[in-house]
Amino acid sequence: MPLLSTPITITPSSSEIKNRALNQKSLEIATRALARDGLVVIEDLVPHSVLDSLNEKMVKDAYELQNREDSPFNYHRGNIQQDPLMTKDFFFEDIFTNPIITQVTSTTLGPAPSLRFISGNTAFPPTAEAPPASQPTHNDADFDHPSIPFALVVNVPLVTMETKNGSTEVWLGTHANTTIADQEGVHGERASGRIKTGLLEKRRQERAPCQPVVKKGSIIVRDLRLWHGGKPNLSEQVRVMLAFIHFASWYRNQMTVEISKELKDEMSLEKTGLYVAAEYVESSALEKIYLNRPFGNAYDFDQVEKVEGIF
Repeated sequence: MPLLSTPITITPSSSEIKNRALNQKSLEIATRALARDGLVVIEDLVPHSVLDSLNEKMVKDAYELQNREDSPFNYHRGNIQQDPLMTKDFFFEDIFTNPIITQVTSTTLGPAPSLRFISGNTAFPPTAEAPPASQPTHNDADFDHPSIPFALVVNVPLVTMETKNGSTEVWLGTHANTTIADQEGVHGERASGRIKTGLLEKRRQERAPCQPVVKKGSIIVRDLRLWHGGKPNLSEQVRVMLAFIHFASWYRNQMTVEISKELKDEMSLEKTGLYVAAEYVESSALEKIYLNRPFGNAYDFDQVEKVEGIF
């Protein structure tokens, strides 16, 4: 029986939400979905009021970024990389350090994953200056990477995502056997991470890609190695999707995130179950720099030191 192209979706029970932990059955489903498909969606994790509050702030910031000459766009001007402001006023545990999501990532990656990337992807409605366009299908692991799970991306859409507003196209199952040889370029090159056209056509015959509908309040967990690509937002509203990366504790990446000093206690290992690789700065300083960070290839998800020849 052919595998479906749509991802597994888990809707936690009221008791799971109350306990802030999946039961054994739900956790098994999530773990098996990540192993087979490289992606799982968990619904009803974030209150809509919380999403609305952050969305209002980030949409305002998004238009400021889009109008800059040095706009941090991803492949085309209708899609930008955008960081949230990590101060107390805009920090929500349900979004940034959700315990159910950490339960899922730590089951796959091992205890105390490292949180080393906090950013987002914003798709704008089309304009004459930024007509509808798609990102090329690509792999965020644009380097010679391990063949076992080493990093999971946590995506939090601030609104319902669907085809009309640019739900990300995903190629389920492609994380399992992909290598750097599947890509047209390595990290730092113009074709960084792009999957070769011939491989896409072959894969399409085996298991077609999809643009899943992801309900507001859901959180997505996907393997960093999964093939995917941003699609055009054909709606009239900006679509913001946050992106965090949890790395396995053994994985030797050295990226850090900038967070307000007033959130230091909120980010402790004891409270979050994560090793948050943070540089803590004053809120006033953070407000001046959070929209001026590097983007795209400026971030390197590779290890600083590799173990060669072990397999």
